[in-house]
Amino acid sequence: MPISEAMQAALNQQIEQEFASAYLYLAMAAHCTSANLPGFAHWLRLQSLEETGHALRLFDLLTDRGGQVRLQAIPAPPAEFASPLALMQQALAHEQQVSRLIHDLYAVAAQEKDYTSEAELQWFLAEQVEEEKTVGEIVGQLELVGEEGTALFMLDRQLAERSAKVTAAAAPTTD
Repeated sequence: MPISEAMQAALNQQIEQEFASAYLYLAMAAHCTSANLPGFAHWLRLQSLEETGHALRLFDLLTDRGGQVRLQAIPAPPAEFASPLALMQQALAHEQQVSRLIHDLYAVAAQEKDYTSEAELQWFLAEQVEEEKTVGEIVGQLELVGEEGTALFMLDRQLAERSAKVTAAAAPTTD
């Protein structure tokens, strides 16, 4: 069954949002590198890669269904952040916005009776729960420990231990 124009447009918009997320996390990583927070920078770089994987997963959904990908310009993210807490609060607000966008995308799939897209978007809905939980926990930890001294150093070291989450979408398909 061919993918509708409305679903193509919605998927293209979400692809743009996922790449914008990757770009935002990369800007945050650059800021943390400059602020001598290598653990935060590492965590955020991996988050950037994960967001790129999400974009590619949607890219593949669209192309596998005979749709056309139309990449859009990505706005420049901020380069400076007031503090580690402010940065992670912005990341949490961003993840909450992405969750709303995924819900809207799911609504389009339901309206279009695009059951294939609905099935794939179930993964994204669950992924957003995990994203908000993880970033929310970091915000909570920063609120507990403050933004200076030994506790921040220990949180930075903890974030440095994050390993890459490899998804099938992160690598190009070879079929």
